[in-house]
Amino acid sequence: MAQLSRRHVLALSAGGALSAALLRGAAASEGPAEAHGISAFGDLKYPADFHHFDYVNLDAPKGGTFSLIPSVRAYNQSYQTFNSLNAYILKGDGAQGMDMTFVPLMVRANDEPDAMYGLAAKSVQISPDKLVYRFTMRPEAKFHDGSKLTAHDAAFSLTALKTKGHPLIIVQMRDMVSAEALDDATLVVIFAKGRARDVPLYVAGLPIFSKAYYASRPFDESSLEIPLGSGPYKVGRFEVNRYIEYERVKDWWAADLPVCRGSYNFDVVRYEFYRDRDVAFEGFTGKNYLYREEFTSRIWATRYDFSAVKDGRVKMEVVPDDTPSGAQGWFINTRRDKFRDPRVREALINAFDFEWTNKTIMYGAYARTVSPFQNSDLMASNEPPSPEELKLLEPFRGQVPEDVFAAPFTPPVSDGSGQDRSLLRKAQQLLNEAGVPIKDGKRVLPNGEVFKIEFLLDEPSFQPHHAPYIKNLGTLGIEASVRVVDAVQHKARQEDFDFDMTIQRFSMSATPGDAMRAFFSSQVANTKGSYNLAGVASPAIDAMVEKIMAADSREELTVACRAFDRLFRAGRYWVPQWYNKTHRLAYWDQFGHPQKLPRYANGVGAPDIWWYDGARAAKLEQAK
Repeated sequence: MAQLSRRHVLALSAGGALSAALLRGAAASEGPAEAHGISAFGDLKYPADFHHFDYVNLDAPKGGTFSLIPSVRAYNQSYQTFNSLNAYILKGDGAQGMDMTFVPLMVRANDEPDAMYGLAAKSVQISPDKLVYRFTMRPEAKFHDGSKLTAHDAAFSLTALKTKGHPLIIVQMRDMVSAEALDDATLVVIFAKGRARDVPLYVAGLPIFSKAYYASRPFDESSLEIPLGSGPYKVGRFEVNRYIEYERVKDWWAADLPVCRGSYNFDVVRYEFYRDRDVAFEGFTGKNYLYREEFTSRIWATRYDFSAVKDGRVKMEVVPDDTPSGAQGWFINTRRDKFRDPRVREALINAFDFEWTNKTIMYGAYARTVSPFQNSDLMASNEPPSPEELKLLEPFRGQVPEDVFAAPFTPPVSDGSGQDRSLLRKAQQLLNEAGVPIKDGKRVLPNGEVFKIEFLLDEPSFQPHHAPYIKNLGTLGIEASVRVVDAVQHKARQEDFDFDMTIQRFSMSATPGDAMRAFFSSQVANTKGSYNLAGVASPAIDAMVEKIMAADSREELTVACRAFDRLFRAGRYWVPQWYNKTHRLAYWDQFGHPQKLPRYANGVGAPDIWWYDGARAAKLEQAK
């Protein structure tokens, strides 16, 4: 948070003196050899003279339109709407796809866990203590208006994001002390001693804005004015709340760089926005957009029988998902007194019958989520902690639940009846032990109020999943209900933590680091806009997050993540839901993609490394 790192003038003065000293050292010293890439542990697959990423198709043609609905979001973005072209601040609902209009210093290789290679920066020198990163900018880099992109723009951008960006950006940049330009070609970024391992990676991946453009405009205001970009696309046509198009920059300065060859092949990328999932599906069947990743098992199992599927005009694919599946569940707002007792939260877990819900509502398509690191080797094993884990956990014995030192907590498996009596009896016992008894048929809190729970949703497709859960809660004497609100209100209520329980879906990278703070640390538990919806505020979890960020090897990282997993699961902060081990794709058959998609691509690499297939498109037109 900016107010924590810049609280006093004295601290600012000291920071300025430190920056100046380090800058002088960076300027005076030749330092280590320049590197063409960086990674968390220094391992790089591609050599300095590499020509392109292995997973792209160099022969992919340019052209065509790729249209989709949002499936991921970041910072102030929404799945259902947008009203701003500033996607890096708290205000407004940022448009999906704005990241395509800017370039960062470096970009990720999607066939490596965390390696990054130069884009706006052609190389970097790293001081022996890894606190000073000296980036050399590419002289050919430019903005869409032809003006030069320099180190001054990069320094301005990183400083603006650190001080005025979305709260989650500010948190993740906490360990960046300063970013300053020595000249047009040289950017020096200084990090704090003890910085999180992945902060330089995060910083290197942030967008670069035009300093001149923002000289006459406030950076932290929501706006529909098209900002000056430098990326492979620029904003084209758009209609607020309905759609936005991005047009490929035909003479883009970076098109022939190794990190860009074979990518950004579509002339137009268009995002469509719908408020309702069922309506969005109908839009796909009517060819209002062309690509869809299906997240609703009911629709995948029952509604892909329309004529375009039967005659082959719409292609369906199931692609394995080998990345960490992350977490999805009902997160319990522990800031509210009624949820402070972990026994109450465990009772809520016992009341949800996943087995019945999966079989009856979701066609058996899902597996149960139990961990934030689901589907990865970062999960704790179903055994007591290893000696290495115990070394991290022992200092907190007596301060954390004792089951941290046994097999990790796992949601119980029901009998699949929808109303498992043994689990409901256990839930009832836990509530009674927590001082929440039944009086006159109603569960009553210690303050005398009836125990009520409101589930907050932003669209109605999840209502069938809530109905059996609410029925079981009613059996326990808890009055539960669903509140469906529009996307704007939903976002505002989540940002203000104005909810009892709400659904969140997130996944961690294969090399988790500073992003852990945004989801789990006490530092952001009361920060507006934080992803820490449950209000996790545990010294033990904070310590384990620091261990994760400070790990010097993948072995240390794995141990720290497994220890964290035990602590988080022991806290009963959420009612875990489900995950899918595959990507379910449907698209109108006019696209091509690499035969082997990169493991660490966001989703399946669409649209970045897909392309328009003119022959298929012509065949599709003939089949109308």
